[in-house]
Amino acid sequence: MGIDVRTRGRGQGAVSAQAQAARDSASGSGTVEAGRSGPASKAISNKPSIPEFDADESLAELRTLAASAGANVVGEILQRRDRPDPATLIGKGKLEEIEGAAASVNADLLLFDHDLTASQQRNIEKIVKLRVIDRTQLILDIFARHARTREGQLQVELAQLQYMLPRLAGRGVEMSQLGGGIGTRGPGETQLETDRRKIYRRVRHVETQLENVRRIRAQQRQRRESAPVAVVALVGYTNAGKSTLFNALTKAAVLSSPRMFATLDPTIRSITLPSKRKILLSDTVGFIRSLPHTLVSAFRATLEEVQRASLILHVSDASSRLSAEQDAQVEIVLKELEAEKKPRLRVMNKVDLLDVEVAAALVNDALLDAKTVYVSAAEGTGLDKLLAHIDSMIDEDRISRVRLRIPQSEGKTLALLEAQARIYSRKYKDGAVELEVEAPDSVVRKVREWIAKMPL
Repeated sequence: MGIDVRTRGRGQGAVSAQAQAARDSASGSGTVEAGRSGPASKAISNKPSIPEFDADESLAELRTLAASAGANVVGEILQRRDRPDPATLIGKGKLEEIEGAAASVNADLLLFDHDLTASQQRNIEKIVKLRVIDRTQLILDIFARHARTREGQLQVELAQLQYMLPRLAGRGVEMSQLGGGIGTRGPGETQLETDRRKIYRRVRHVETQLENVRRIRAQQRQRRESAPVAVVALVGYTNAGKSTLFNALTKAAVLSSPRMFATLDPTIRSITLPSKRKILLSDTVGFIRSLPHTLVSAFRATLEEVQRASLILHVSDASSRLSAEQDAQVEIVLKELEAEKKPRLRVMNKVDLLDVEVAAALVNDALLDAKTVYVSAAEGTGLDKLLAHIDSMIDEDRISRVRLRIPQSEGKTLALLEAQARIYSRKYKDGAVELEVEAPDSVVRKVREWIAKMPL
């Protein structure tokens, strides 16, 4: 079941990311969908922003999320309202209609593409007599499925516990702990209080373990920062092709899948730039509109790589009509991470899915913009230009041009220059090799004893 909340002033112009985020929380949609063992039916929401997700596009995104969670969608309903119902979001009458539709297809799960309050969730479940999942809980379930490392599992568990706390409901006095003996009978500690205490205890335990993760990451980062190696972080909307681009640049084998949030655990690999400098490329979790705040908080240990990066590669889906809207959602998360002012290079991916003439026009326009590159990670198009742009924007380990006179017996040093420097000239004279090279400062320091005094 989806809900499209009509708002005044729609279509009057673009809104800011903050206003857009505020409007997101005022409109919602729901969906009836299937669990793992049976079918279900569902729907989706409309996004009151410009550019905006219309009902069909919002439905397609929710459908993709549902498929990533293993659900089988069997029905979709979209309702238009002037305002959300405070008690049930979509109204009791519509819920009774959904109850009948779900029964006709044996649905066992009702999915809302909207964050529900604890009371709304309980009220809806009483009417439809089905388990109800909102958008945040669906995303948490997908994260829980795809987390592989211990760090990722801890971060997902923390987000789930934080989500669960306000939704605990006690079962009344009958669940209280009763004392024994005369004068001790009566309500004791309720089951609700017991559950909350257990969850708080588990939250503290998980947070302690995550602090250890942050401490270990900080130590690893200090070791990396002791050497002049820049870190470049990939960020972008989920399913924009970040992992495919990461694999194309690093020759790694990170899982790349059309399913949303296919990869959660951070991966770092080194790549060599055209100047022979080495950098570390970090692949991070994809963002999505209305990304649950609990996830951003829980994954802060992972997303610290974005905060510490020397350069952020913002990957966008060039084939999507909603790429501008998706970029706005990424900006919201980057601002929450306090990384919005980091140096940025925009990478428009999936140009292979565009019409040839459109792609050519975009590439020509990009020649005028030094901070935009058009690539196809799947076909390897434009990767050389991307590496050249990264090379020009990295300040760490600057490039120097020097003349060297190295004895031919220094084979190890000559091999180092072959591997990590760009050689412009080479002459053999009197048992030595005279070279003019362009190399990173870290390499120049290793060969400084053979730097010739003659000017360039």
